[in-house]
Amino acid sequence: MLPSELKKRIAGLKPSRRAFLAVSAAAGGALVVGYYTLGRGKALKDGALNAFVTIAPDNTVTLVAKNPEIGQGVKTMLPMLIAEELDVDWRQVNIEQADFDPENFKGQYAGGSMATPENYTPLRQIGAATRFVLVQAAAEQWGVSASECTTASGMVHHASGKSAPYGALVKAAAKLKAPDLKAVKLKDPTRYTIIGKPTIGIDSPKLVRGAPLFGIDVEVPGMLYAVFHKCPVFGGSVKSANLDEIKKLPGIKDAFIVAGAGAHVFEAEGGTASTGLQPGIAIVADSWWRAQKARDSLKVVWDEGPYAHHSSEFFAQTADALLAKDPAWVYRKDGDPAAALKTAAKTIEARYDYPFLAHATLEPQNCTAHVADGKCEFWAPTQLPEAARGLIAGTLGVKEKDVVIHITRSGGAFGRRLMNDYMVEAGWISQQVGAPVKLIWSREDDVQHDFYRPAGWHKIKGGLDAEGKIVAWQHAFVSFGKGHEFASCAGLDPGSYPAGRIPNLSFGTSLIQTGVPMGPLRAPSENAMVWVFQSFLDELAHAAGKDPIDFAIAVLGKPETKPLGAEVFSAARVLGVLTKVRTMCGWGRKLPARTGLGVAFSFCHLGYAAEVVEAAVAKDGTVTLNQVWAAIDVGRQIVNPMGAENQAQGSVIDGLAHALNEKITFANGRTVQSNFDGHSPLTMRQVPPVEVAFVLSDHEPSGLGEPAMPPVIPALTNAIFAATGKRVRSLPIDPAMLAG
Repeated sequence: MLPSELKKRIAGLKPSRRAFLAVSAAAGGALVVGYYTLGRGKALKDGALNAFVTIAPDNTVTLVAKNPEIGQGVKTMLPMLIAEELDVDWRQVNIEQADFDPENFKGQYAGGSMATPENYTPLRQIGAATRFVLVQAAAEQWGVSASECTTASGMVHHASGKSAPYGALVKAAAKLKAPDLKAVKLKDPTRYTIIGKPTIGIDSPKLVRGAPLFGIDVEVPGMLYAVFHKCPVFGGSVKSANLDEIKKLPGIKDAFIVAGAGAHVFEAEGGTASTGLQPGIAIVADSWWRAQKARDSLKVVWDEGPYAHHSSEFFAQTADALLAKDPAWVYRKDGDPAAALKTAAKTIEARYDYPFLAHATLEPQNCTAHVADGKCEFWAPTQLPEAARGLIAGTLGVKEKDVVIHITRSGGAFGRRLMNDYMVEAGWISQQVGAPVKLIWSREDDVQHDFYRPAGWHKIKGGLDAEGKIVAWQHAFVSFGKGHEFASCAGLDPGSYPAGRIPNLSFGTSLIQTGVPMGPLRAPSENAMVWVFQSFLDELAHAAGKDPIDFAIAVLGKPETKPLGAEVFSAARVLGVLTKVRTMCGWGRKLPARTGLGVAFSFCHLGYAAEVVEAAVAKDGTVTLNQVWAAIDVGRQIVNPMGAENQAQGSVIDGLAHALNEKITFANGRTVQSNFDGHSPLTMRQVPPVEVAFVLSDHEPSGLGEPAMPPVIPALTNAIFAATGKRVRSLPIDPAMLAG
């Protein structure tokens, strides 16, 4: 399930009616083309020409990447769309990262796998419109019809033999009226020379060299360094601290209590999140190391607030008690599941649970801020700069127009940087000390003050008829929230598959209120729910004595398109990826002892993925991942196959880490884990070969940041069952349970 703020973006897949190109002569005679949601006259009057395309007289082309780059490859992929329709040689192209500029750039965020579907057509139109005015300029100079001119590799050509590089045409083109974006003619895909070609990430050479690209690399004149120490108990605040002693330590410039600018409250869309700034203690020094060392000398008396008794044991015990009763809230009911279960030929029941998870980005949260005289300048790795601007303005008491945000590359995000708490902290501290400040969270801060993927507990009972068809599905689960409002990403969508394909089905829940902050993690909700559903479907397949893929195809039914939640689910596209992955992995082949194949599929963020894992389980329970096969359908066109394969493989590796290694637990209101040793990503030794195949379908292209992640977890646990006959119903996988 997409976060609601990103779901709304789906409605804007086509460019706004007010979007257009504004063309003007820039310094040095360059042609600058901008994408606006303002009227043309206002844009020119205000000089708001923040351009996507700059063509210099020497024919060098600079393209602006508007969306934040969090590792998903958009800094390369989005400019490829412009360059293709502009008809330039990719070797001519330079790429620059845009600052946050809502006046000139639409949809400037990273999340929900929406970069491709939102920008595939508009950015191609921008390239085509730029090419249009260049051709018009050449045609007027030569006294010929523009229809007689062609373009290639940054040149305009005429049948007479005349030709001109784009750079020689910029001054003339700048005087021409730009065309309507919707009216420009786009290339036939058979003529593509950039789109669909494997392309190395534009930053890859710099990353290899260790060039300063990330927020943590930012340096500005006069900068101080800060750490921010918050209460280890969520919702706690500061009573007192030994600040006078801290201020006397070497290099310390200031230390002060931050009372907080908002209460720790429950929000339906923010989970149990903060509104504004959380309480804590800021320490500012002439180096980050000195600030961090001074933190070790802090002696703080905390008011731990109302959640100090919360723990993983408390949540599990509460969930057990709630699952022993009828759900507090049944929000989907088809037919009569209870009656159907009584008459079913066979019934099976299972319980599943999964833990909280941290995002654990490789680059911890950080931000450099300079707040002075009501003006704010930020350098930050943020996924959602628009929300950051509003949060900063509201918390610091400044005007939104006075907040400037420079978007840096993010060293991972996975949804964590949709929350901009670290930016508000940096801004508040800078405002207090009257100097630019770089705030860097320690790894412990990052793990222990996350917006966690919610835990969950499920109890499902399924019924089969004499022919092995599912006739009933009764599903109760315990999650987090208040009343009938789920905490962020804790809910189960009422349209979750296989809803709509089982005649008697119910979804019911009971909610626990807590102070633990929660938020979206890669493939929000689906990252856990798909494991539950696809695992139980596999259990039903075996109970019916059916091959799991054959059983899955039978449950799909006729390959028509049916509504699924707020989106559209296509059984035909699921069938396509299932059929492909079946062939890829050699499904049904003979395997060594204690080795198995498991399969699962999902529809997630407009994309379809079916995956098979081959896993071997040693006698001591150790799991070895032999190989993963992934068949993925994200539409008719893969913009950058190299980046797409990278995204799919990264998603698979993330999912396997969730299954095998990662877990966040709580005790006395505190996060127990503090570093990668307790919440470990997949190690190099654990990573298997991941073979990816894209199934092209006649649908608009969609994104790849998330669709490939959810199926790999149930595919692995289903493979373990095939290898050992033992079901994994609790994550992460406990090798001791598999021993023997």
